[in-house]
Amino acid sequence: MRQIAALPYRTGTSAVDAAVSVLLVTSRQTRRWVLPKGNLVEGLSAHDSAAHEALEEAGVRGGACPASIGSYRYRKRKRTGASVMVDVEVFPIAVTEELDEWDEDDERERRWFPLREAADAVQEPALKEIIRSFRALDVAAPRSFGLAPAAIGQKTRQGMFHWFQTLMPKQGNFFALFEAHGATLLAGSDALVRLLQGGAGMPDHIREIEEREHEADEIIREVLQTVRRTFLTPFDRSAIISLIGSMDDAIDQMQQTAGAVSLYEVKEFDNEMRDMAAIIVDCARVTAEALPLLRDIKPNAARLHQLTERLVRLEGQADDIHAAGLKRLYKEKGADDPLCFVVNREIYSHLERVVDRFEDVANEIDGLVIDHA
Repeated sequence: MRQIAALPYRTGTSAVDAAVSVLLVTSRQTRRWVLPKGNLVEGLSAHDSAAHEALEEAGVRGGACPASIGSYRYRKRKRTGASVMVDVEVFPIAVTEELDEWDEDDERERRWFPLREAADAVQEPALKEIIRSFRALDVAAPRSFGLAPAAIGQKTRQGMFHWFQTLMPKQGNFFALFEAHGATLLAGSDALVRLLQGGAGMPDHIREIEEREHEADEIIREVLQTVRRTFLTPFDRSAIISLIGSMDDAIDQMQQTAGAVSLYEVKEFDNEMRDMAAIIVDCARVTAEALPLLRDIKPNAARLHQLTERLVRLEGQADDIHAAGLKRLYKEKGADDPLCFVVNREIYSHLERVVDRFEDVANEIDGLVIDHA
């Protein structure tokens, strides 16, 4: 059997190291803590089916990312008495709305758990690992850059450049600036996914995206000034500029998306647009996890590779959704309503560029890992 599950999550603040909470519900019979899950809904994609289960079982709405974060197996006891193995694919949902009443509120309890506690609360070992790996539990990397005894013993194998680089002090507040910019990406993507849900709050979400883009501009200006006035930098100056530039391009494209929505007074959005926005939220979340790990790259190289690999996969899936959305838009509006087609094509284009810029961020981080790990 195949099922889908939702991993509804939220963060307390827009900081890159903000704690992640996961919403669990109790099962009907055993009352144990589980993710909202069920069978694929006829006519819906896997991630839309997961969003349907999250609404029905937990009373939450949000951006359901079309890219799963893994799968697990469990044994299900059927009414006939048979015990069958079920494969469950898990899709993250960035929660934007929590209802007071929902379909199964009298049958289940729901509760927000910190990430570590959520992993401990579920029973399936593979699901525990999926929840734990959703964001690294210890994202704050060691911030001491002195030459450790172990490094002294390995300096001949590391090469003279790496040994000398380890000895040199690192100056400038680049890491804090990277992480501050990452916070604007998180907040901007959250506002973007809310914007594309429509409704009365659209002007507020547009305004927030614009404000976050202005905050990002201030941060990149500070980075460029710090590069000029800092004698010793943790990475090559061009790598610093390229990384922060790719991040800034992402928030710029979010602002241009919001600007197009405001300019053309778009009120309704295609499902494919919402799916791309959900991917953007996940890209921002993954980037936010990666940035603090740059403070000490070598011990975090494996995790950084995992995160950048997910960013690349997300970009590929966004391309597929973009193509499908444009094709459907052309068939439905191309001949009968060409103005609508042109407007919506522009929104699709901006959304695609946001995800492309996150892939650029992944490439820049991979380059740093290659150079320094």
